[in-house]
Amino acid sequence: MAKEKILIIEDELKIARFVELELKYEGYQVEQCHDGREGLQRALEGNIDLIILDIMLPSMNGMEVLRRLRQHSEVPVIMLTAKDQIMDKVMGLDMGADDYLTKPFAIEELLARIRTALKRKKASAKETKVIQINDLKLDLDKYTVSFKDEIIELTKREFELLKYLMENQNIVLTREKILEIVWGYEYLGDTNVVDVYVRYLRSKIDDRFDRKLIHTVRGVGYLLKDE
Repeated sequence: MAKEKILIIEDELKIARFVELELKYEGYQVEQCHDGREGLQRALEGNIDLIILDIMLPSMNGMEVLRRLRQHSEVPVIMLTAKDQIMDKVMGLDMGADDYLTKPFAIEELLARIRTALKRKKASAKETKVIQINDLKLDLDKYTVSFKDEIIELTKREFELLKYLMENQNIVLTREKILEIVWGYEYLGDTNVVDVYVRYLRSKIDDRFDRKLIHTVRGVGYLLKDE
């Protein structure tokens, strides 16, 4: 049985070739593109299981590639870039990236994150259920969230965070555990990104509907409960 097909969109030819050889050694099928427009066109043709996407690309940068891709596809995307600022990471994740890896990187780490993203994709494909806590409903089949049947527009990362909180109603979840599960790997460095996304959810749910659902446990993390 053929392994998954991975598309590398990277203009640094040595890096692209190195990653391609390592992935092929692991049994993956691999294709390369070296500019943003070409990469987006190939990604939209389908039959790709995962994309490794650089940010700094000729003709169209990686953020714009991701933005346009997410209008049509939920294929897992791992951002690969020399940038290491937290806001660059937040922007990429907020636009729908599944993971973020900063150059230089260890190939073993990239392979681990690829495995995690592909497992999450397979698990997501098998899930067919609705999670509901009183008036708040999360539909995994339709990928929608609503409150009293009023649709709440969430990004992919916000959706996954809310899903994890709802699946663990009344359980305190540490920032580190949230990062590990929702982001799919042990995030090294600040856990501020969790706080940022919790604020996003609160503004779209708690504040909008005047219902306190997401609670802070000072010094630990967060839990979702309906008071």
